Amino acid sequence: MKQNTGIAMTHFTRRSFTLAALAGAGATAACGNGIGSTGPETIDARVDSTLNYLFASYPATRDISAKSTGQLVMPLVTEAGLGFGAGYGRGALRVGGTTVDYYSATKGSFGLQIGAQQYAHVLFFMTDEALMRFRRSSGWAAGADVEYVFNDKGENIRAETTTSTAPVLAVIFGQAGLLVGATLEGVKYTRIIP
Repeated sequence: MKQNTGIAMTHFTRRSFTLAALAGAGATAACGNGIGSTGPETIDARVDSTLNYLFASYPATRDISAKSTGQLVMPLVTEAGLGFGAGYGRGALRVGGTTVDYYSATKGSFGLQIGAQQYAHVLFFMTDEALMRFRRSSGWAAGADVEYVFNDKGENIRAETTTSTAPVLAVIFGQAGLLVGATLEGVKYTRIIP
């Protein structure tokens, strides 16, 4: 025989729990959307500073920039690894000198690696098709269509890169840290709201 203890018990089914959780998720979804934050201004200031440094240090990049249809500027990417490695950075996509979107760069790797490094990089989209493919993707990864532009001993960008036919040119610079050789292999770019 059951006893009535006088305490009212609420019975949740899986369906009612799921509906309540979805309603709560909708109410809190806007909490981290960046509205009213200074994230965009901070990223834009860093992007401006990075481009000024790039153009002052490597003047040939001005020609590349002028020929490009857009530039993804990542002012600071930090990587660290001890067997497993990870990297993260935030930046902006500029078209016609104006920021049109913000992106994160994430990287994960596994292998013989110990240390950390920081670097900046800029992706110059040299064709409208390459830029549109990047903007339409839900998560774009640097692949075979990227040509790396490295500085020579004289701190100059190789002359042949200014006449390159690659759809995307990548300039990696400002490297500091203990890992040797920054590369964009395995980096995934995702649109964000800062």
